[in-house]
Amino acid sequence: MRLSFLGGAQTVTGSQHLLSVNGKKVLIECGMFQGRRKDTYEKNQAFAFDPSTIDALALTHAHIDHSGNIPNLVKQGFKGPIYATPPTVDLCKIMLRDSASLQQHDIMWVNRIRAKQHLPPVEPLYAVEDAEACMDQFVPVAYDKVCTIAPDVDVRFLEAGHIMGSAGIHFDIVEGKKKSLLVYAGDIGRPNMPVLHDPNLPRDADILIMESTYGNREHDPVVDAEEELAGILCDTAKNGGKVIIPAFAIGRTQELVYVLHKLYNEDRIPDIPIFVDSPLAVHATKVFRDHPECFDRETFRIFINNGQDPFEFGRLKYVVDVEESKRINSMAFPHVVISASGMAEGGRILHHLRNNIGDHRVMILFVGFAAKETLARKIMDGQPKVKIFGEEHTVRARIKILGTFSAHAGRRDLIDYVQFCPPEKLKHLFLVHGEPDQAGPLKDALRSKGYPNVHYPAPGEVWDSGS
Repeated sequence: MRLSFLGGAQTVTGSQHLLSVNGKKVLIECGMFQGRRKDTYEKNQAFAFDPSTIDALALTHAHIDHSGNIPNLVKQGFKGPIYATPPTVDLCKIMLRDSASLQQHDIMWVNRIRAKQHLPPVEPLYAVEDAEACMDQFVPVAYDKVCTIAPDVDVRFLEAGHIMGSAGIHFDIVEGKKKSLLVYAGDIGRPNMPVLHDPNLPRDADILIMESTYGNREHDPVVDAEEELAGILCDTAKNGGKVIIPAFAIGRTQELVYVLHKLYNEDRIPDIPIFVDSPLAVHATKVFRDHPECFDRETFRIFINNGQDPFEFGRLKYVVDVEESKRINSMAFPHVVISASGMAEGGRILHHLRNNIGDHRVMILFVGFAAKETLARKIMDGQPKVKIFGEEHTVRARIKILGTFSAHAGRRDLIDYVQFCPPEKLKHLFLVHGEPDQAGPLKDALRSKGYPNVHYPAPGEVWDSGS
């Protein structure tokens, strides 16, 4: 068995790992790297392998940093099956197409600026037809069902609690007379979060590949986030401003709407318009409604058993039309805009930021992690000036980071996740999907718990079970 860590290694974006076993190659994730535009394009365009040699792809969930480069993989010659849970398949149908559409739209803006600078135009990574074509290769696999994906390689998808359809993947591998359980955790959710079931923790893994996104810190209880969110909306509305929230269209947006609905029912937020300005979020919310089997008991108790849709209430409006989206920016009265993407690297959020980032009455509220070099991270880090569509803007808006809504497990949750696998059984533990500041403290903590072989692989690093 050989593991090659090709993406999502020592960073939180572009997850991509290659499992070579029994003469077959199984790609785990095919995420899009997000960062500086030039680096992003080059890294996503060039695979570290020939896509035509990959036999199968196993996918944990639909977020772009895990699934976003699949159309390009297929475009460059991958012809094998893509295994994922049914909700993930449904979400990828809309998300990959949206990714292609956004690329084409954003490239149009970039090329207008490049033309002014007398530079040649650039092409998107892939087109809408590429995104649509790759869907023919998806194979839905229900949670907890055993599926053979390669000779002597069986997989099971277990609930990860991160977003709708997210899963940890258990690989039962037989090599000659040797049996091994390899667990790829994907993105691990947090217990007691709104909407979804808690994560299903692994047991008796021999090899574990696990994220380390929040390996250096804990999250505050979500009930505290509700109070803080209500306070932000009340204060901003009182001052005549607006709240702009960059949020991933899948998962984070639905959680925010759920909490805002709850606060609205309890009369804890002002009676102002709330816009979800993302066609992708509109379609993704329909997928959520189509899979109530993924909802936790609290969602049924608070909303569904009372005949209410968790994702619909009086002051909420979903925006699909482009002209309506533009009109939001001309509104002078207080309101809230939730728009994708969470890392502010594409989509309508760029237009809302461009039009509002210079206004001191505006609150830009970040509700999740952002990778280095992304626009969201630059604003979060307090840069006084940022570039949007290639043009420089001075940051005068107020900035707030509310990490409590993160769908990623915190430090304690990650340690608990590992400890269901005894140290005498777990031979190797690989930390991925985390920057050094997050992974380092987690690595030290796990070693202190009795796990000696905790690795933090570098990009391109290869581990061989026989070495």
